[in-house]
This record gives sequence, C-alpha cells and structure tokens, in this order.
Amino acid sequence: METKNIEMVVAPREPHYVGDGFRVHNFIPSAYRLDMQRMDPFIMLDYNSKFYFPPSDKPRGVSVHPHKGFETVTIAYKGKIAHNDSAGNSGVIKEGDVQWMTAASGILHKEYHEEDFSKAGGDFHMVQLWVNLPAKDKASAPKYQELTNDKINKYQIPNDGGIIEVIAGQYKDVKGSAFTFTPINLQNAKLNKGALVDFSFPKSQNTGLLVIEGSIKVNGVEKVETDHFVLFEKDGDEFTVEALENAVVLILSGEPIKEPIAAHGPFVMNTKAELMQAFEEFNTGKFGYLE
Repeated sequence: METKNIEMVVAPREPHYVGDGFRVHNFIPSAYRLDMQRMDPFIMLDYNSKFYFPPSDKPRGVSVHPHKGFETVTIAYKGKIAHNDSAGNSGVIKEGDVQWMTAASGILHKEYHEEDFSKAGGDFHMVQLWVNLPAKDKASAPKYQELTNDKINKYQIPNDGGIIEVIAGQYKDVKGSAFTFTPINLQNAKLNKGALVDFSFPKSQNTGLLVIEGSIKVNGVEKVETDHFVLFEKDGDEFTVEALENAVVLILSGEPIKEPIAAHGPFVMNTKAELMQAFEEFNTGKFGYLE
C-alpha cells in the first residue's frame, strides 16, 4: 500500500445563501484546482456549516427549481428539511439522514426547513453534494433513495472509537446502503477522541474529506480544523485519520467518469446542444408539475 498524500487543505470560502434557508460555503467547484473535472464525479459541494436560524413562522428554503443530468445527495447533521418533487416523492430529512435524489432525465424539486423546526429555530448543519451521471444514464427515469439513519449500514470502530456510516461504496466488510451508477465511496466517520482509522481507495479515484466537527490529524502529520476540506493527490491508495477530539468527517472518493461536462445552473449535460434541449424541456413542462 502507498500513502495517499495531501494535495491541499482548503479553508471555507465566504458563505452565500441558496434561497433564504441554506447558508453555504462552496467547495466544489471553486478556484484553484477544485473544479468539476478535478473532482469528477463530484461536481458540486455546498456546505452549510453549523448555523443558528432563529424561529420563523414562514419556513425558509428554496422554491420550485429543476434538475437534470445528475444526482443530489443531501446529508443532514443538524436540523430538518422537508422536500417535494414532481415525481411524487416527499418527506422529511432529519438529523443523521441522507436523501439521494437521481434527477437524471429531469425533475422539479423544492426544499424547505421543516415546519416545526422552522417555528422553534435551531442549529442547521447540512451538506449537499452533486454527483454526475454518465451520458448513458442521464436519460434514465428520476428516482429517490430515502436513507434514514437506521437504514445506513455502519462499521463499529474497535475500542470504542466510534462508527463509520457507509452511505455508499464499502468500508472494510461493510457495504454502503445507496445504489450508485458509478463507483463511489461516501462515508461519515463519527470518531471519538483518540480514534485512529485508515481508509483505502484506488489511486485512480478522486478523493477528499470535509471536517464537519472537531479537528483531526491526517497521515499522522497534517492537523485539519473544523469546516476545512482536504484534497488528496492521486499518488497512493491509503491514508489515516486521527481524531484529536470528538470529530465528524465526511469522506468522499469516486472513479472519474471522464466525459465532457457542459453545466449551466441546475443542468449538467455533456454538450451545449444538450443543455439547450434541457432548457427547452423545462420551459415546455416536460419535467412535470410542482406547486
């Protein structure tokens, strides 16, 4: 095994709002190497670091909007989101849950702070990740995977080190709970202070991690603080994470699709012509209807 070295540690950028309910730091795509091609198949990572929203009678969020050509993965650490889409799916994403939505051929979607959470106010802490689809799957039917926390397979770290929630892919002998179109590993490492865990992914994959809570040491050398992103070089296959205090770390690694990316707003296709077709389909109501 060869060590997968750190290419760079990225501090959170200035936050911006998506709608009025999501205060996010954008890590992917961003300047200086963290673009869609470098992180393929991960084409967007918006991070709502822990933020207190005061009580509101009107739920904050994002009104009806389209998606086509990719998947959205929403991971809830604090707070609750209510969602609806034009395929008839709806529900509430609670703390510890994951929503994996395949937009593919086109869907309308909206997401808001859940009503009771909105009225009470509280800490809100979320990740939304966009995962690209290969050209052959972009026209597939939309679908939805509701991964409540009890459905997410978990690896128990020895000696009371914590757990690793295997959302997708595999960790040791534990297989991920989500179906993916291409090889993807997505894992939440919830570590107790002092835990030392190792991760191994093929060097062909694009790999990174985001420190959600606490602070860690990577490969026994690099200290990484809360809300920072680590990009790994494609020079090895193994790295270690040590929890310097109780910590939560999101690990992502995926095999690049290596196809042209034509992206504009909520559409991610392979060519400009396909983008124009996506806008036409949306404007003529082919993504369905959602109030």
